[in-house]
Amino acid sequence: MRGHLAMLIFSILVAGSFIFGVRVANLAEPAAINSARFIIAALLIAVYLWFNPTIKMVDFAPLKIAPWRYLLLATVFSAYFIFMFEGLKTAATVSSSVIFTLIPIMTAIFGYIILRQVITKRMALALTIGAIGAIWVVFRAEISNLLAFNIGRGEVIYFFGCIFHAAFIPLSRKYNCGEKPIISTLTILIVGGVIMAIFGYKDLLVVDWLNMPLMFWAGLLYLGIFSSAVTFFLIQYAALALPSGKVMAYNFLTPVWVILVEVSMGQGWPPLLVSAGIIMAIIALIMLLKDEQKIPA
Repeated sequence: MRGHLAMLIFSILVAGSFIFGVRVANLAEPAAINSARFIIAALLIAVYLWFNPTIKMVDFAPLKIAPWRYLLLATVFSAYFIFMFEGLKTAATVSSSVIFTLIPIMTAIFGYIILRQVITKRMALALTIGAIGAIWVVFRAEISNLLAFNIGRGEVIYFFGCIFHAAFIPLSRKYNCGEKPIISTLTILIVGGVIMAIFGYKDLLVVDWLNMPLMFWAGLLYLGIFSSAVTFFLIQYAALALPSGKVMAYNFLTPVWVILVEVSMGQGWPPLLVSAGIIMAIIALIMLLKDEQKIPA
């Protein structure tokens, strides 16, 4: 039950990242936002490691094995966030969060390509139902949009970012040489932050950090603390308590929380036909939770 509670909170915090992400995406360039976000998350994890008596220097030894692994992983990891924030400049919040729910099925594909992992027929059906529901929401329940493939530039950019996210999950397993998850995550955050700082150093220099509006700092702190550092702890805890299929299933809840938050902010309920796609995502979640078999994660 604690594992389920951890992932329930995880899905809520991820939904919040879309809410805040949309509001800060146009206040600074993606590289600047994510460099600062990674620094905040890395500092929090570093402080935790410093005061954690169970972490010893010997735990950092595996980092010396083929250090190029972390350049690859951090590049893939950073690419997701850069594409995400570039897409969020024009993409609708709910559509972006639903595209995020496509990650489980894309992860299954990359899991087979990279690790030769195979999922059960029941889980494949559940992922398909969830993906159809997600696509239905992205196309705003308009058959004409679906036939014309009328999707915004922001959604397309973010979709490519999700491909990097899906590839990162099996790649991180393939190239793990015995590092503890929290140590590998800290390393990826540091290397990824450096990569984005180098890639977008001009963007970092043009940001007037001292005069940014309160919304920017609120969003940045949320992304760094809750949507990066806290979600990492939650998913690591849940991964020890639940099968990975149940952990991944909670991605389908993200658009539900986004809709509820936006409704609470006075933006109104989505059309009934659009809500049908969300219902399909919830059905997929229930199907996955009933299955004890594992899915690539």
